Amino acid sequence: MNSFSKYLIPAILFLSLQSCGHSDKPEQKKTAVSATPEIEAINPKQGDFASSRTIPGELQPYQKVDVYAKVSSFVKKLYVDVGNEVKAGQLLATLEAPELNAQQSAAASALKSKEAIYIASKAKYDRLKETSKTPGTISALDLEQALAAQRSDIAQLESAKASYREVIDVKNYLQIRAPFSGNIAVRNVSAGAYVGPSGKGSELPMFNLVQQDRLRLIVNVPEFYTGSLNKEGDIKFSVQSLPGETFTAKISRSAGALDSRLRSQSVEMDVYNKDKRLLPGMVANVILPLSENNKTLSVPTSAVLNSSLGVFVIRVEKNTAHWVPVTSGISNGDTTTIIGSVTPDDIIVKSASEEIRDGQSIKIKLLK
Repeated sequence: MNSFSKYLIPAILFLSLQSCGHSDKPEQKKTAVSATPEIEAINPKQGDFASSRTIPGELQPYQKVDVYAKVSSFVKKLYVDVGNEVKAGQLLATLEAPELNAQQSAAASALKSKEAIYIASKAKYDRLKETSKTPGTISALDLEQALAAQRSDIAQLESAKASYREVIDVKNYLQIRAPFSGNIAVRNVSAGAYVGPSGKGSELPMFNLVQQDRLRLIVNVPEFYTGSLNKEGDIKFSVQSLPGETFTAKISRSAGALDSRLRSQSVEMDVYNKDKRLLPGMVANVILPLSENNKTLSVPTSAVLNSSLGVFVIRVEKNTAHWVPVTSGISNGDTTTIIGSVTPDDIIVKSASEEIRDGQSIKIKLLK
């Protein structure tokens, strides 16, 4: 073998191996492209959408009142204590104020005096009027003066009657009665205590009365849910002290305005509590039914992309991904309502991810 052949054979082998390596690369690339997985996609659904949210609420008495004494007096006798159930108009306590007896006696004397004066002036006028029927016996001026005196006396009599009734009305305040049926929740006085509209005995109410057989369930609904709250549906709630039990109520009234501090609307439900197992002040877990109208678009919750740039869905047009900004609405866990430039005919990536970039070419598999 000559020296030329010595170098020629290795060169041929090197070129052959290099050409084989080049011919394999396109095949590998083709295989890699064909192995790219298809991304699942869906069409947004349009129609009625129902969901629910659990938020805290508070049970309060349907009626509650702090009972104070209107007249400065002393507690003479108490007829009820904490926990007693009372009926409307029932006597709770009696008070005593001796000075009112003196005022009543004075008003009664003044009333009798005015009655006597009025009777005398009326009799005088009646006599003069009868006598005046005989011409020339009584002047017209005397008759008019007698009539004026009678009218003045009757006015003073009515004033005396009003003063007497006022004293009687004040004395009636010495009897403390229940304004409605309920339970005595608080008692702050004992027999002999000074009570009244002013002074040391007026800082606390005598009693606190609450209605327990009917309660108000008060919930502060966040602004986000006020538009989709189903006001006709049943409201279910539970309390921690009665585990495993669920109670039902209906929305009775709503504030109609948002609280400026909490940005929420106060909603009330009437709860009938005949067995009195629920107590005022209990905290309830309230399940609010939410609904959207039949124009609402909904997508799987996984299709909503929450990124640092905002909230998006990924729409596919001609195998190209486009990030579309949306506003997410209510959700039932698996599905979420959206608002944005999306139609029911659009193709949306089912599981959105930041790995799918805006403008990226992708292959999809449309699910029905």
